[in-house]
Amino acid sequence: MSKIKIGLIKEGKVPPDHRVPMTPEQCKSAQSRFQNLEIIVQRSPIRAFKDEEYEAAGMKLADELSECDIIMGVKEVKIEDLIPNKTFLFFSHTIKKQPYNRDLLRAILEKRIRLVDYEVLKDKHNKRVIGFGRYAGIVGAYNAFRTYGLKHGLYELKPAHTCADRVEMEQEMKKIIAGPDMRIVLTGFGRVGHGAREIVDQLPIKEVSPDEFLVNNFNEAVFTHLELEDYFAPKDGTAFEKSSFYSSPELYKSTFSRYLSVADVYIPCHFWSNRSPNIITSDDLLAGNCRLSVVADISCDIAGPIASTIRPSKISDPIYGYNPSTGEEDDFMKEGVIAVMAVDNLPCELPKDASEDFGNELMKYILPALLVEDPDAIIARGSETNFEGQLTSDFLYLQPYVDGNE
Repeated sequence: MSKIKIGLIKEGKVPPDHRVPMTPEQCKSAQSRFQNLEIIVQRSPIRAFKDEEYEAAGMKLADELSECDIIMGVKEVKIEDLIPNKTFLFFSHTIKKQPYNRDLLRAILEKRIRLVDYEVLKDKHNKRVIGFGRYAGIVGAYNAFRTYGLKHGLYELKPAHTCADRVEMEQEMKKIIAGPDMRIVLTGFGRVGHGAREIVDQLPIKEVSPDEFLVNNFNEAVFTHLELEDYFAPKDGTAFEKSSFYSSPELYKSTFSRYLSVADVYIPCHFWSNRSPNIITSDDLLAGNCRLSVVADISCDIAGPIASTIRPSKISDPIYGYNPSTGEEDDFMKEGVIAVMAVDNLPCELPKDASEDFGNELMKYILPALLVEDPDAIIARGSETNFEGQLTSDFLYLQPYVDGNE
């Protein structure tokens, strides 16, 4: 049986991304599990896992990957690093017609590459099977508490990216002071939301229902985790129906403003469509009874559903201020200014843990479909392009984008 060769490409994105699709131990396990598999690792000075660790696990190191059949990365591959007639797996950030990656998709088509985009790999129930969302939630929630401590001068946590791993980060959480007046709201129940809950659930903070959160007085720290119907309502006053909201979100309005007078921290973990109503407007934040002091916007939709999220922030400088009176950026430590954490690449703060989590899903769902059989057409449905230099049927909507007409 001829070997199928998978190459782990050196990440070329700037600023550098230290994550990997598979750890050294996962590569070793994959080669043991799939007898026809050989994994080749392109040398890289920036990975969270060193070349020597892959070599010690039995992987072949190489300067280039032309001998490989399948090439895996994490972020967008540089155009000059694309190899014609190969299968590539990475997050291409093209499915929403992102203008900054139009040339990348054009080059993929010209080179007759089959692009398998992690973002659209789904099971037969149309549920995503792989992603970094869980660690976005984990790091984002930690950053929420770090921001709250700094904003109110209560405690100081190390930035997550200066921690060796999640274990050290969670040791830092012992410094958190969850005072009896702390009130937290979360939205979103996907990978991101559940990741955030992993952090919140470790703290002495009681979960209460949305109704209790709105009307009751508490002598302890509390949080509430909102379902869609808790912060959206039909404009016509009829009962909320989730299927209707998903199909026609423009027929709904936000009711989130009622939480602003009782919440200190908002941690958005939801998926938001630009057809959906904005959740928090600038007028909402300008209201005299707005209590909100921290927004840890893990979802990070810029100039979208949350008025205070006016730009993404960087891992090295994660917090900025939003002044409701001016609608502009300000010093987050000022009285009346909301502290905003809007890092848009949160999993990069814990690259080893995030990579291991991603690799576990890759091993469970993707490698069997790539190397053995794919009864649910996970790979076929997640392939944007084919070896003929064409968009596949599910992605023909991208043709005007490729042509420069959108």
